[in-house]
Amino acid sequence: MTLPVSGMASLAWPHPDLKDALARLRGRSPLVHCITNAVVTNFTANVLLAVGAAPAMVVTVEEVEEFVRIADALLVNVGTITVPDAEAMLKAAETAGLTGTPWVLDPVAAGVLAYRTSVVAKLVRLRPTVIRGNASEILALNGLNGGGRGVDSTVASADALPAAIELARSSGAVVALSGKVDYVTDGQRTLSIEGGDELMGRVTGMGCTLGALIAAFLPVSVSPLMAAATASALFGAVGTDAAGRAGGPGSFAVEFLDRLSTIGL
Repeated sequence: MTLPVSGMASLAWPHPDLKDALARLRGRSPLVHCITNAVVTNFTANVLLAVGAAPAMVVTVEEVEEFVRIADALLVNVGTITVPDAEAMLKAAETAGLTGTPWVLDPVAAGVLAYRTSVVAKLVRLRPTVIRGNASEILALNGLNGGGRGVDSTVASADALPAAIELARSSGAVVALSGKVDYVTDGQRTLSIEGGDELMGRVTGMGCTLGALIAAFLPVSVSPLMAAATASALFGAVGTDAAGRAGGPGSFAVEFLDRLSTIGL
């Protein structure tokens, strides 16, 4: 996809470039090292398996440095952070910087609680490839009052877009801003992505799992911007389709996995 030098464009599945990226992912089956929260570990692993990636939940500080060196990408999600978790996350991120391993930071509830916010600030300084968050989290990382409520956002994604652009410029990361409309920006170019369904907000960990999917696309995409945009567009398309088949949140989760495993085939 030819992107503008600056400004905004829209993106949606099934764009040919997105289908090509998905085919590359399935052909390579990238190994994604996930340091994620305890609530979403199982669903995250199943989503990565469904899309064709290989998940690995290696979280012990004694092992993360070694494993980052063999992984294709890293996810750091602070959702249920503990002190040992923080040590492992920082070690993994430091190693990723040394090895050139692309990595995603998901700053769950940053700005709401002091300890996790301090850890996230340290992680941002270690230069993540992509930062994925909701409007409140992105506003908090950019030093603004985000109106957060725990892990939820009470701010529309469009309202946080200027903060996302500024955060991308200051951090050097692509920022993937999730909401009713998703925005992905590198500070100059911005892609808007529509899709998904309200049922996605009734299944624990959908946003967290999107961070893992972005990580899976990083090794097979032409740029971090396109990796984040491809994952967001695919996620939204699968969510919309799964919601049309589901009777509620329980069946939605199953339909989401089933549809993700077959989309594009």
